[in-house]
Amino acid sequence: MPIERRLGGSQRGIALITVILIVALATTIASFVAWRQQVWTRQVENLRDAAQAAAVARAGVDWVGVILSEDRRKNQVDHPGEEWAVRVVLPVERGQVAGGISDAQARFNLNNLVRGGQASPVDVSVFQRLLATLELPATLTDALIDWLDADSQPTGADGAEDAYYLALPEAYLPANRALVDLAELLLVRGYDQAVLDKLSPWVCALPNPTPVNVNTAGAEVLAAVIPGLDLDAARQWVAERGDGSRSVADFRAGLSAAQTLGLRDNLLSVASDHFEIDLMVEFGRVRQRYLALYQRQGQNWPKLLWLRQH
Repeated sequence: MPIERRLGGSQRGIALITVILIVALATTIASFVAWRQQVWTRQVENLRDAAQAAAVARAGVDWVGVILSEDRRKNQVDHPGEEWAVRVVLPVERGQVAGGISDAQARFNLNNLVRGGQASPVDVSVFQRLLATLELPATLTDALIDWLDADSQPTGADGAEDAYYLALPEAYLPANRALVDLAELLLVRGYDQAVLDKLSPWVCALPNPTPVNVNTAGAEVLAAVIPGLDLDAARQWVAERGDGSRSVADFRAGLSAAQTLGLRDNLLSVASDHFEIDLMVEFGRVRQRYLALYQRQGQNWPKLLWLRQH
């Protein structure tokens, strides 16, 4: 009898342990299912918020189109004192949109370097002066020309065409067309992230050759475009320009004869057709940045060249 009682007690103990294990397993499974359900719900909510954020961004970009269209209708001169140049923060349900418009023609268009499939000597000189101001090597010029031009002959000692790029560990071919995005520079010989970071505030990649707007350009760009204007004088002019000039002739009138020496008027403008939009959209838990580029077309509605999430 004592032995049987001991055996019965062992069986009861094993049964109790089994029950505890089953309960623990069931609890673990239930917790896991609940956690997965919570994750799935959160993912669905994030996708919903991301879709709403994209819709809000598109609405913001359309609103910018209205601003640019109205601005062109009212006047033909663009300067920092206009409505489009104001950075705004707009509340929306469950979030906000913050951002602004910048004049893309306040910067030097790298696609100016090649016109009609061939290097443009005047624009090459502008770019080389800009490189010198930024303390970047002049050797960057030839490789970029070869990336843009239509032929397969290297430009100068620092050029790079098919043979150079095909010899790389991960071979590719030069574009032989206009830049679409500044990030493309990272594919060009001699260009790396440090170079791109230094250049990007002062250059752009617009689809067609464009003049620089003297009313919005920075001192570094003005000193590059105007051969006789040194950087200090350009900075002083920028600090004092206010709403800028009403015409290129007005701008020239504010410079000395020495400063206008070698100046090409077709490189300058007081009106712009290309504008960049930079929007930060916050909606629910989603925070997304959107960039866009508009091109004004006379009195017609501006053309949205691209819109992308950054």
